[in-house]
Amino acid sequence: MPNNELVVSDTSPLLNLALIDQFALLKSQFLSITVPNQVWEELTDGERGLDALRGLRTDGFLTVVEVERSDLFVEIFHELDLGETAAICHAIQQDADLILIDEKDGREVARRHDLTVTGVVGILLREANAGNIELRQELDSLREAGFWISDELYSRILSEADE
Repeated sequence: MPNNELVVSDTSPLLNLALIDQFALLKSQFLSITVPNQVWEELTDGERGLDALRGLRTDGFLTVVEVERSDLFVEIFHELDLGETAAICHAIQQDADLILIDEKDGREVARRHDLTVTGVVGILLREANAGNIELRQELDSLREAGFWISDELYSRILSEADE
């Protein structure tokens, strides 16, 4: 059941859910998602999932915001790419409840700034634990779409979901 949290997302979780045609999972978990303009530009740079992304924005589920290049932005940008930097900075500035980010370095920086983090795998795991999806199938779809999941992590995720 969605709640009224401020959720900020980087590119990867949204793009990967688009690639496996699972945007509906976002609406089952969140009332809305905010992305910096830098993330929106990364998302709309490709073809896949573009119509669904635009639909999420048109219906008000996905909000795009401007993020200024503050001192914090410059500091984080030395470690991460533009989208991750903008998402983390916005999450910090707005005291977000959750940030969606997949890349290891981005997750470490977000945690260093006391942000609560999850990613595409966490979203899938929540849905599997609620009985809404077959986790193994969705993880396999992610892998087929090019999302890298180590065999060790794959096994651990499945055991967490008791599959």
